[in-house]
Amino acid sequence: MAAYQAIKFLHEEMDYPIKPLCELLRITRSAYYRWLKHPESVREQINRQITKDIRTIHEKHPDMGYRRIKDELKRAYKINVNDKRVLRICRHEQIQSRIKHPANCITRCAYAPYYKAKNVLRGQFHAEAPNQKWVTDVSEFKYFIGSIVKKLYLSAILDLYDHRIVTYVLSDTNDLDLVFDTFDQAVELEPEAHPIFHSDQGFQYTHVNFFRRIVKADMIQSMSRVGKCTDNGPMEGFWGMLKRENYYGRKFTSREELVTMITDYMKYYNTGRYQRKLQVMTPMEFHNNYYKAA
Repeated sequence: MAAYQAIKFLHEEMDYPIKPLCELLRITRSAYYRWLKHPESVREQINRQITKDIRTIHEKHPDMGYRRIKDELKRAYKINVNDKRVLRICRHEQIQSRIKHPANCITRCAYAPYYKAKNVLRGQFHAEAPNQKWVTDVSEFKYFIGSIVKKLYLSAILDLYDHRIVTYVLSDTNDLDLVFDTFDQAVELEPEAHPIFHSDQGFQYTHVNFFRRIVKADMIQSMSRVGKCTDNGPMEGFWGMLKRENYYGRKFTSREELVTMITDYMKYYNTGRYQRKLQVMTPMEFHNNYYKAA
């Protein structure tokens, strides 16, 4: 379901052609158009409701494994499904009991300096107002000093309501400070914002000090599943758009030239690039229009 939603979003919002998106995600075009016409089957609708109930049970009883969740569904919710179906849904939603695993399992130590959040966003890329949902990522760019290849890293935060870039930071190193500085700038610019904050599971975003920033800012942290770039489709789409329009096919021969390109593009994107999904307005026009209408 998330893959189909990502294709729809990237095609409608970023003008990506459907055929290569389907090939990338190993989905036939006929299957995609079939989903587009009938997004949910009856079984999928039932599964969606069961998933909602499972999440409710898990939040109340995080110690429950899938077998106990199945029993709870039957007794408290009058939903009779088999163990395998509940297990399949739990795995898809990354729900598991808080139990002690055998020593040979891959587990996270309580004292380790990282924190992994659930995929709270779950492919719901629509927002009803500014600062409800933010997505973020880091992307790599290259420039050349003679024959030597240098790298520049861009960290950005994108608002899912108006698609504006809330803030961004450039750095020669992809480290904790890059992501921390980006987040701190966003909080300074939008001190009243308390969005769902979605990222991948990069080392900066899982660091305990980043989690503390999230808590202090009263935000809800959300993370993509491992290897599922479609979980952060809007941010991936923005990187693709930036690089397709102003990076690919060009050779930058200085850091200053590359920085100027990125800086100019960010300004153009926010204030000069019209988007049909924003009623043929720029992100900042759409953003400001919300407050005028309120």
